[in-house]
Amino acid sequence: MSWSTASNRKDLESSLRRVGGQADEEIDIAEAALLLAALERPQVGLERYYHHLSLLQRDTAELAARAGAEDDLGARIAVLNQVLVERYSYQGDRRNYDDLHNANMMRVIDRRRGLPVALGILYLHAARAQDWPICGLNFPGHFMLRLDLGSRRAIIDPFNGGQVRDAAALRGLVKSMTGEEAELRPEHTSRVGNRDILLRLQNNIKLRLIQQERSGEALEVIETMLMIAPERAGLWKEAGVLHSHLDNMRAAIMAFEHYLELAGPDPDRQSIAELLQRLRTQLN
Repeated sequence: MSWSTASNRKDLESSLRRVGGQADEEIDIAEAALLLAALERPQVGLERYYHHLSLLQRDTAELAARAGAEDDLGARIAVLNQVLVERYSYQGDRRNYDDLHNANMMRVIDRRRGLPVALGILYLHAARAQDWPICGLNFPGHFMLRLDLGSRRAIIDPFNGGQVRDAAALRGLVKSMTGEEAELRPEHTSRVGNRDILLRLQNNIKLRLIQQERSGEALEVIETMLMIAPERAGLWKEAGVLHSHLDNMRAAIMAFEHYLELAGPDPDRQSIAELLQRLRTQLN
C-alpha cells in the first residue's frame, strides 16, 4: 500500500480489502491500524499520523545507533521505551480503559493513551523498522510482545511502560485476568500474526459496542474485520447473528452461507444450518 491519505470511505475500504488479500507477513500493521481508525473519522486527513509513524521510526534508529543496540537486547528495549514512553509519552489508559478511543489508532496517537494492543502496534512498528525480530503474543486479556535477539528473548508489556515481564509476573497476570485456578500455559506466549493483532484491536471495539447494546455499530466493526480477514468463518457467523437481530434477513442469510462454506467441522455448524433454513423459509 502507498502511504498516501485515503480521501473517502470507498478508498479506505478498498485499501483494507487489499490488506485482506495480503500474506500476513506483508501487512504493514501500523498503517492498517490507521486505515481501520480512519473509517470512523474519514473527514480527518492521515498525513500527520503517517508523519508521526515516521518520527517513531527515525527516532528509534537514531537512539539505537547511539546506544549500541546492535548486539544488546536490553539496549533495544531501553531505546523503544525511551522513544515511546519518555519522548512521546505513550501510556496505558487506566482511568478510562473501556473508552472506545483507546482502540482507535488515530485517537491513540492524538491522546498518547490506549489499550495494550494499540500501544503494542506502535512498539511493533518502531522495532520492525530497525529489522528487530518482534511479535505479538497470544496472551489472554492483556496484549504482550516478545523481542528476540539470537537465542535471547524478552516479553514486554506495552501497557505498563514497556516493562519486561518474567514467568512469575506472567503467571500472576494470568490469574488476575482469568481466575486463581488459571495457570500460565505455553500457548499464552505463542506468536500471533499481524492479521490476528488487527482483529484483536477491532474486537475490543466490537465487544464494548455489544455491551452498550449498539448492535448496528458493532456490525459495522465486524464488517471492517471481514475486509482484512474475509476467510474467517467465525466473523461471518457473528455478522449473521447481528444481521438477524437487526431483521436484516437477506444479509443474515448471505453471512450464514459464507460461514457454512468456510467453517469446516465447527461445533456450531448444525445449529447455524438449521437457523439458515428457518430464515430462508421466512423469506418465502
